[in-house]
Amino acid sequence: MSGIRPRILVTRRLPATIEARMATLFETDVNEADVPLTADDLIEGLAEKDVLVSSITDRIDAGLIARLPETVRLIAQFGNGIDNVDLEAAWAAGLTVTNTPSVLTEDTADMALALMLALPRRLIEGSRMLVRDGAWAGWSPTSMLGHRLRGKALGIVGMGRIGTAVAQRARAFGLSIHYYSRNRRSPQVEEPLGATYWASLDAMLEAVDIVSLHTPLTRETHHLLSAERVRRMKPGSFVVNVSRPELIDEPALVAEIESGHLSGAALDVFEHRNGINPRLLALADANKVVMTAHMASATLEARIEMGEAVIVNIRTFMDGHQPPHLVLPEGQTGLARSARAGG
Repeated sequence: MSGIRPRILVTRRLPATIEARMATLFETDVNEADVPLTADDLIEGLAEKDVLVSSITDRIDAGLIARLPETVRLIAQFGNGIDNVDLEAAWAAGLTVTNTPSVLTEDTADMALALMLALPRRLIEGSRMLVRDGAWAGWSPTSMLGHRLRGKALGIVGMGRIGTAVAQRARAFGLSIHYYSRNRRSPQVEEPLGATYWASLDAMLEAVDIVSLHTPLTRETHHLLSAERVRRMKPGSFVVNVSRPELIDEPALVAEIESGHLSGAALDVFEHRNGINPRLLALADANKVVMTAHMASATLEARIEMGEAVIVNIRTFMDGHQPPHLVLPEGQTGLARSARAGG
């Protein structure tokens, strides 16, 4: 591909510096409207393109993959999460898929800690009282009493990069660190954090005050926090989720908060394909749930680093090499090789 500029479709607006850099390196077509594209829009936009620069709002299922123009060889996801892409179908079609891992770790961990503070310290409620309701009568010794974090037990589900970064921050706030993960971490990780490993997620849920989810969405982790497990949680505890909404049985979580079994939840992600659950919104209005607009990775620094990772993945692939952030279906290794995969 030397001397030939790759032709790319970018499905959402990116930071101006990234769009400008892409324009110098590639023949770039950007979705200026910055709204999710339909399947037909994607197919039309990908005519004679080499690369689809997708995001989590693009549904790239087997049906769409079967319709892709033969020129398309790379799906370069702008984001860490990849559950919007049918990896098995992409592999079978000879497509290569990449993502942008690692760059979101610090920002996502910051948001998790912010949400852990927001609910027990009633931060949103206190702000709302002043700004929206105008109902503040002044300070009193019993006004707006919340709960401190120090001394509470934090249960982290998924002790990867982000989970570990959350544990480091939480340790500084005086929480005790507990975790459940597919693999136990080394003593070099556990000991500085004073972290306790639990081989049983059910047992950990019964013991901790805060459950924070930091695991990818897979077939095995879908509804990992099931109705039964939500009921097992320690009375008065609460959930933090900055990962994927599908990790939680949302109606079950809502029911346990409504019943008073759980104190609440702080959610940066939630089911909204058919509109946000009205019961969840009612709990937010009652200050039992804090909801933020999928903001965990929303820093300019993170978005620029994500864009740079996309650029590196595209250039490496188009030069005929394995891109650094290759994503594969389970059980597969190496760069997909077929009629589509040549450099």
